[in-house]
Amino acid sequence: MEILCICAVELPEKVTVYTTLVGLLNSKNFEAGQMLVAMLFKQMREFMKSNEWEKAQRIIRFISDLVNCRVVEISSLIVLYRSFLEAAQEDGIPQSRSDFFVFTIMCSLPWPAEELNETKGQDLDKILDGIGKYVSKRKKDHVKILRVWHAEKPLEQEDYIDNLWSQIQHMRMEGWTEKVILRPYRAFHSLLLDAVQHTLPIFVPPPHTDESDYPIPRVIFRMFDAADIPDGPPLPAVNNINRYLVEDCLIRTLHVYLDRKDCAAQLLGFHAKNRFPYHYMIVEVVFGSLFLLPAAPNIEAFYASLLLELCKSQPGILPQVLAQATEMLYERLETMNLTCMERFIRWFSHHLSNFQFRWSWEEWVDCTDKEPEHAKAIFIREVMQKCLRLSYHQRLLETLPDKFEPLIPKEPTPVFRYIDDETNKIPALPISRKLIEAFKAKAPLDQVEEILNQLAGEKKEEEEDMEETEETEEAAPNPLRIDVFVQSLLFLGQKSFSHTFSALAKFHPLLKRLGNTEESQIFMLRTIRDLWQNHQQMICVIVDKLIRTQIVSCPAVINWVFSEHMRVHFTEGFVWEILNGVLKKMDTEVGKLNRELEDVRRRASKEDGEMSGDEYDLSATTASEGQIEKLQENYEAAQSEQKNLFLIIFQRFIILLTEHIASCESRGTSFQTNWYIHSIQRLEQIFIMHYKQVVKYTNTLENLLFTSDTDQNLLRVFNNFRSFKT
Repeated sequence: MEILCICAVELPEKVTVYTTLVGLLNSKNFEAGQMLVAMLFKQMREFMKSNEWEKAQRIIRFISDLVNCRVVEISSLIVLYRSFLEAAQEDGIPQSRSDFFVFTIMCSLPWPAEELNETKGQDLDKILDGIGKYVSKRKKDHVKILRVWHAEKPLEQEDYIDNLWSQIQHMRMEGWTEKVILRPYRAFHSLLLDAVQHTLPIFVPPPHTDESDYPIPRVIFRMFDAADIPDGPPLPAVNNINRYLVEDCLIRTLHVYLDRKDCAAQLLGFHAKNRFPYHYMIVEVVFGSLFLLPAAPNIEAFYASLLLELCKSQPGILPQVLAQATEMLYERLETMNLTCMERFIRWFSHHLSNFQFRWSWEEWVDCTDKEPEHAKAIFIREVMQKCLRLSYHQRLLETLPDKFEPLIPKEPTPVFRYIDDETNKIPALPISRKLIEAFKAKAPLDQVEEILNQLAGEKKEEEEDMEETEETEEAAPNPLRIDVFVQSLLFLGQKSFSHTFSALAKFHPLLKRLGNTEESQIFMLRTIRDLWQNHQQMICVIVDKLIRTQIVSCPAVINWVFSEHMRVHFTEGFVWEILNGVLKKMDTEVGKLNRELEDVRRRASKEDGEMSGDEYDLSATTASEGQIEKLQENYEAAQSEQKNLFLIIFQRFIILLTEHIASCESRGTSFQTNWYIHSIQRLEQIFIMHYKQVVKYTNTLENLLFTSDTDQNLLRVFNNFRSFKT
C-alpha cells in the first residue's frame, strides 16, 4: 500500500494505471481499498501541512480517478470538492491559498468529470458555478510581473487559473470528453462494477499560519499558434482541455525525470503523440519551464542538455522545430521579460557551443543597425560574451560575419596602466615595476609593503581623475597606493584564475589594510574594472573572490555597481550577475546562521528534557544559553545587513529612474527610452529573483521608499510584486 501511495506522488503520468490496479485490489479485498484511501487522505493532509502543495494535488487527482474505478463514492468526491471551495472562501486568507484549492479542483476534474456529470450533474454544476464566481473576482495584478511577454500580441499570456477555467468550460461544452487520458479501467468494467466503494473522510484544511508558503501564481507561456505549424495534426486551441492535459503531462515529466536521457525518452514516448503536433508542444513546454518566473523548476543546464538530447533522438524533426522557436524568440525580444531574455541568452550560447557556434547569423544582421540599448543589440552582445567564456576570441571573429564586429567583445586582455609608454611620466611607474619584480622574486609581505610605502606623499598627475567620484561619495584615502598595488598584482596573475586567486591569497592581509574603509573598497573595485574592462568574466570572478575572502563588503559592491564610474556598463549583464551574486551570498549567510541557531536551540531543548533533579547542570545550561545568545546576535546582524542591502539597491534605483524621468520631461521627450525599459526591468528582476527575501521587508520598503510620493511608474512595479505574494 505504501508503494502505491509513493507511485501516486512520484509517477503522476501513470495515475490511471495505478488507480486501475487499486480498483482491482479493492474488488477482491475491501479492507485493502479502505486502508489505501485512508493512507492517501492522511498523506494529503501531511503534504499540505509541510507546504508540499504540488504533491497534495497529485494525491487529490489520484483520489478523483478512483471514482472511475469504483473505489471512492461519487457523492464523497463531491463533498471533498465542496470542502475545497469552502476553504477557498475563508475570510482573512491570502489569495494564493484560495487559488490552491480552486486550482486543485479544476486540475483533477478532467479525470472524473464524465462520471460526475452522468450521476451528479446538478452537484457538479453548483461546484462549477462556485468556481466561476471565484475566478471572476480574483485579482490578477501579478500577471504583469510574471509574464514572459509584455505585449498581448501575437499571443495572449493568460493567468494559469483563467486559462484552465476556460479549458474546463470548453470541456463542459464538449460533453466532458477529451483525447489524452488513458483509461485502462474501462477494460475491466465488469470486474469493477460490483466493487464496494468507500466514503472519504471529512476534509478539514490545515489552518493558515505565518509559516504557510503557498504556490506562486503562474502565467501560461505561449509561443506557437496553429499558423506556425504548417503540417501534421492541428495544435489544440488555448481553451481546449487537450492542450492542458498534454502540457501538464510534459511538465510533470520534466519535474520527475531529472536525467536528460530518461526525460527525453519519456517525452518522446508519450502515448498520444500522434494526435497532436507533439514536437512543437515539447519545445514550447521546455522553454516555458525554462522561462518560468520567478524561478525555473530545474537548473538551467538541465534544459540545455535535454534539448540537445531531444535533437539527437529526433534529428530529422526537433532541430528544425528548435531553430524555428529560436527565430521566433529573437523576433519578439523587444517585448520579452528581461529575466527570461537572460535565460534565453545563457541557453542559446550553451547550445551554440555544442554546434561549433554555427548559426544563420546573416538573418540576424538587423541587430547591428539598432542602438546599443535595443533588446536585439543587447541580446547578441551578451550572447557573444557568454560564447567567449565557452570558446576564445579568435574563434568568434572567424565564425561571425564582419557586420557583427561592433557587437563582438574586445580581446580579453588587461589594460595595464603602468606599462604603456605614454604613461612613463607617471611617478608611480617605477614603484609598479619594483612591485612586479618583488612579486616574481616571491618577496615577503613586509618587503612588498615597504616598496608600496614609497608612494607616501607622492602625487600622481592623474590622481585627481582617480579621486573623482559621485558628489555623494567620499574619495578613497589612499587611491594611488590601491591603484598601483592592485593593478600590478592582478596584471602579474593574468595567466589564469588560479594565478589570480593565488596572488590574492598571498597578499590578503595587505589588501585588507588597503581596503579598510568602504570608499577604499569601492576604489579597489574601480581599479579592477579599469584593468579588466575587456574581460567581464574576470571581473565577476575577482569580485566574487574578494567578497568571499572579506576584502570588500557587500554594501561596497552594491554602491560601486550604482556609481557614476559604472554607469557605462549599466545595461551589461555582468554588472547584474555581480549584484545578484552578492544578494544570493547574503541570503546563504542568513540561512546558514538561522539553521545553526535552530540546531543549537533543538539540542538545548533536548538536553533540558533529558536532565532532571540532581542531574541538572547549571554551568552547561548557562553555556548553552550563551551560545544561543551569540548566534541570535549574529543572525540578527546578518538580517540587518541583508535589509540594508535591499534598501540601498531600491533607493539607488528610485533616484536613478526618477532623475531620468524628470530629465526627459524637462526636455519634452518621452522617458520610455530603451535605457529606461531595460532599467525598470532590472528593478523588477530584483523583486522577482529575490522575492523570498524582499517579502520580509515589504513593510519597511513601503514606509521608507515606495511611498505615495514615489513616481507612479516605480510604485506600480512594487505593487505588482506585492500582488503575487498576497
